[in-house]
Order: sequence, then C-alpha cells, then structure tokens
Amino acid sequence: MPAALILLSLIPVIAGAARLTELGTGPEVTPANARFVADPLPVVLHIVGAVVYTILGAFQFVPSLRRRRWHRLAGRVLVPCGLAVALSGLWMTFAYDLPAHDNDVLAGMRLVFGSAMAASILLGLAAVLRRDFTRHRAWMVRGYAIGIGAGTQAFTNAPYLLATGEQPDGNVRAVLVLAGWLINLAVAEWYLRRPARAARSRPVRRPRAAVDDTVSR
Repeated sequence: MPAALILLSLIPVIAGAARLTELGTGPEVTPANARFVADPLPVVLHIVGAVVYTILGAFQFVPSLRRRRWHRLAGRVLVPCGLAVALSGLWMTFAYDLPAHDNDVLAGMRLVFGSAMAASILLGLAAVLRRDFTRHRAWMVRGYAIGIGAGTQAFTNAPYLLATGEQPDGNVRAVLVLAGWLINLAVAEWYLRRPARAARSRPVRRPRAAVDDTVSR
C-alpha cells in the first residue's frame, strides 16, 4: 500500500520540485508562471506541505506502524501539513488568476474539494481527541484521498492528451480533474468498508471438539 501511494504521488511531487527549483532560480516570467513569481508564498506552502503529506501519509496505512507510537508522532506532522495543502489550495484559487486551461467550474470544484479536505482532517482530529478511532481513521483516509488527487488526475488527463495531442481545457478539463478526485474517494470508501465485508463473508469455524461430538452422534 505505501509503495503504491508513493508511486501515485510521484508525478505531482516531481512537478512541485521542478516548480520550487524554478522559483528559486529567478525564472523568466511567462504567462504560465507569472502568478507564482508575483506571489510565491501560497504555492511554496502548497508544494512543501503536499510532498510531506503524501509521502509520510502513505506509511500511515501500514498496520504494524498504526499500532506503534510512530503513527501518533507522524500524525502530529501530517495534520498541519494536510491543512497547509488544503488552505493554500483555497488561497491560490482566490488569489491567482485562472490559468489558461481552467474555467470557473474547475475553480469552484477546487474550492469544494479543498474545503472538504480541510474539513476531513479537522473531523479526524476531533474524533481522535474523543478516542473515536474508527471515525478518526475514516475521516483521515478521506482527507488523504483528496490530497493525492493530483496523482490520479495525471492519469485521467493522459488519455485525452494522447488522443488529441493537446491539453484539455474548459469543461473537459473540469470533468477529468473531477474524475480523479471521485476515483480516489470511491477507492477510499471501498478500503474503509473492506474489513467489514471480509469479516461478514468469512465462514464461522466450529471448535474441533464440537465437530467431533456432532460426528459421533
């Protein structure tokens, strides 16, 4: 599980590292980077927070680590990083001009999912403070699913790019980006319900002594 999640996060992590490198070298201003050069703080917070959140967060899915103190210590890093990702995403949506390929529909989706990610993390934090570990796990998984949406969106955009040779824009791009978030949330809900289904489908084994006693009768 951690390896798969880290692999899914590699594309946005690499793109983010390239953006930070560009901003750190005093880039030539172009229409693609003008908003970042003019106001780099929100994008820097977003990238740094996302790298830590996606990579470190992947290890929270290791069962052996969840039973150790490491899980709690990592959570104290992940909560502020996750909130930084969500809130800086909202900040960029309000503060930056729309990129060439985006429209108001996609901007609205970013507001919805950024708010949902922040709310999920805060609900997960509130649940663990009440020692409601089941709800804590559920909300944190949902927040993480939204947080790694950029990785899945790279794959939902890829077929259109390969078929047309052009970046999607307008409502087409909005639909493809939305698909990435919805796929992640669907997988998250499946993951959260999988243990319950497995427990219900597992056959009940009768004690050996009871079986022998039934046979002897």
